[in-house]
Parts: sequence; C-alpha cells; structure tokens
Amino acid sequence: MSTLLIKNIHTLVTMDAARREIRDAAIFVRDRVIEQVGPTAQLLATADEVLDLKGRHVVLPGMVNTHHHFYQTLTRAVPAAQNCDLFGWLKTLYPIWSRLTAEGVYVSAQMAAAELILSGCTTSSDHLYLFPNDCKLDDEIRALRDIGMRFHACRGSMSVGESQGGLPPDKLVEKEADILKDSERLIRQYHEPARHAMLRIALAPCSPFSVSTDLMRESAKLARSHQCVRLHTHLAENASDVVYSREKFGQTPGEYAESVGWVGDDVWHAHCVQLDDAAIAKFGRTGTGVAHCPCSNMRLASGIAPIRKMLNAGVPVGLGVDGAASNDATNLFQEARTACLLARVGAQDASVMTARDALDLATRGGARVLGRDDIGAIAPGMSADFIAVNLDRPSLAGAQHDVVAALVLCHVDAVDYSFINGRRVVDQGRLTTVDLRALVEKTNQLSARLVAG
Repeated sequence: MSTLLIKNIHTLVTMDAARREIRDAAIFVRDRVIEQVGPTAQLLATADEVLDLKGRHVVLPGMVNTHHHFYQTLTRAVPAAQNCDLFGWLKTLYPIWSRLTAEGVYVSAQMAAAELILSGCTTSSDHLYLFPNDCKLDDEIRALRDIGMRFHACRGSMSVGESQGGLPPDKLVEKEADILKDSERLIRQYHEPARHAMLRIALAPCSPFSVSTDLMRESAKLARSHQCVRLHTHLAENASDVVYSREKFGQTPGEYAESVGWVGDDVWHAHCVQLDDAAIAKFGRTGTGVAHCPCSNMRLASGIAPIRKMLNAGVPVGLGVDGAASNDATNLFQEARTACLLARVGAQDASVMTARDALDLATRGGARVLGRDDIGAIAPGMSADFIAVNLDRPSLAGAQHDVVAALVLCHVDAVDYSFINGRRVVDQGRLTTVDLRALVEKTNQLSARLVAG
C-alpha cells in the first residue's frame, strides 16, 4: 500500500457535507483513497510521496464534466457552422463527421481529456453517438486509460435518419439490434460498478430527433438489468427541440422522457434549456439529473436553462462543457464562471447564484449526476481526486480577500497540480501522462484532413 501527503495548503476547499474551508491544511491518502483531512499540524508528517505546497495554493476536489462529445475537438470553429443554431449546426457538420475514423476518435478523446485535466477536471463523461467507418467506443476508452482520467463512457446511438423523419443523414444511423448488442458487449467488457471505479459505461441514445421510442425503452431496460449502468441523452435543448417533440410525439420533452421510462435517479439529460415547470418538478421528485452546458447554450443561441429553479426543486445538476465544436473551449472553470454569471443575468438578480454555488455544481453536483458517492468532495473515504491552483498568478492578484470565490469570479486557465486516483497527472502545470506537443500536432493534422474531406 502506498501513501501520499499534500501539506501546507493555503486553503483547502473540501466541499464535504459541512462545506469546510480549512486554512494551512493537509490531505493524507492511503492506497488511492483519502484517509485524513485537516490542519497540517494535526496530520501525519510523512508519507511515501510528499508534496509541500508552501502555503501558496488553493486545493479543491477535481471537477466533474457531465456532458461532452470528444470527437468534436476535430471540428472546432468550422466557418460554415459558426453562426448556426442547433439543427442548422448539426446538418452542417454531419457530412464532416461521417468521415471520422478510429484514429480520430482516439486522438480527439485524448486531446479533449488533456484540455480537461489541465483545467481542473478529474472525471469526465463523454457521449459518442456516431460510429462511421471503423469507429468504436473502445477507441475512447483506450485513450482515456492511457491518459489516466476517470471516465464515464456513454455508448450513444442514432437510429432514425432523414428518410424516417429524423435529423441525421441515413448513412450515420445504425440498426437498433446492432446498437443493443454492442451496448451489452461494452457493459460486460468494461463496466466497473465498484466504488472508486475508473471506468463506467452508460447507455445514451442521442436525442428524440435521432432515435426511436423503442430504442429508448429497450436501452433503459438493458441498462437497468446491470448494476450502476446509467442512462443519458439530450433533452429540450432549444425551441426547435420542443417543437419536434410536440409534432412527432404529441408530448412535451418532459412528458416524452417519462413515457419512455427516462426519469429516475439513474438518468441524466443534457441541456434542458427549455424544460417546463411540470418536468422540473418531476425531475426533482424522481432525482433525474441535468447536465448544464451554459457556454454551448449561448454559442448555439439555445437560451438560458432555469438552473436556480431546478436546484430549488431538488433536481441534481452538474456542469458539462458539451462538444468542443459548440463551445468551443473545454474548461470547467470557465463553465462554472459562465454558469454563475448567466444565472444572474437570466434572473436579473445578482444573488441567484454565488461563486460557491457554481463550484458546488462543478464538483458535488456533477458527482451526484453521474451517480457517484466517491468523488466531488475531499473527505475520508473519498477517491483521491483533487487539484491545486497557485495563488501567485496575475489573474488572482488582489483577490486575497476571498480566494475561493476568486476561483470562479476571476480567471483560472489551468491548474498547477492534479491528482486522479492518487496519481499525479499534472505536476507544476505540466501534463505527465502524454506528450502534449505531439498530441496537439496530431490533432491538428487529423482535423485538417477531416474537414477538408
């Protein structure tokens, strides 16, 4: 068994049940699990690995990304899609994405994970819902294992193409029997239901406008026949999404989700910008989660999700950066800041979301959405996932009055240290698990090839 000691922390933001913020603090880890938290003077003085932060860092739980499309890292800022709303954006990019390869899936996943890790994320989900050419979810899983990130891999799918009234082109959809067969294979091959798991599988039919009601129901049935396999999809992302649901199903998005069995504490929906009050109340009663993606919602002009109303109703809410082609950044500190500011401007009330509320969404909220009781807080018995931010940086100068709020209200572009499962994956701002320069170069090469056709 190995031990790890992080000591002389300026401020430790535990996000524990009491939301303690401890000055001059330390964390002691044994065999990748946090064993002790408290003032440096009260903890063990040594360990197999010791990091002395010399009183200049804030440490907080690693952030949790609840919604992403890693492959879209290859199609950031594509000119033809820059000024489109959701449906126009998708129709512009589908033909480009149809050229995606297994190599592109692997490299884009690793590039997205690198950007997430460097900006403070330690656990991410990803929603891969198209599998042209030789692409498989296995490619993402391998990429995330190689870089060392805690991962919830969502086996997405599309089965209703244009010829059947769906949005995607027919060449990008799959047969539903094949989708379910591969979903079962992935669960049996990769899914880890145990606490502190590094890899879990979720089933994720893409959206109401790209899959059938049968696939939604059968995916829910399959997921619930296994332990800790969750369900994920897009819902009520913009006004057109609501119109489609009413015209196609004769139901609101919330009614549709309930009709196919997609409510409950094992389900989380992305966006929910246009979720009505009845659905919000239903989600709160059933523990149905929401991945809030504020930057993407603004980029695609989808609207402002009623997050405060959701939180007041008891809806589990976490943050998601969404696809890198609709954000186009991959930074959870930025997402937390945007969530805070957007909630305030939407309500025209500066008190509707505090900086600490936003940090809660990024940590504990995300953990709850993904069904995890072992991440999102720094406390005994939790996984050793935490990050450190040096206060001696220009963007935090003058913010010593409240360094915790400053993490959200000011600008944090990167972390100085990150530990995932007790492993130091960022050391003094440097990613330790991959060659970042080579990864960027490869990403640019594949992106150019993919977009050019």
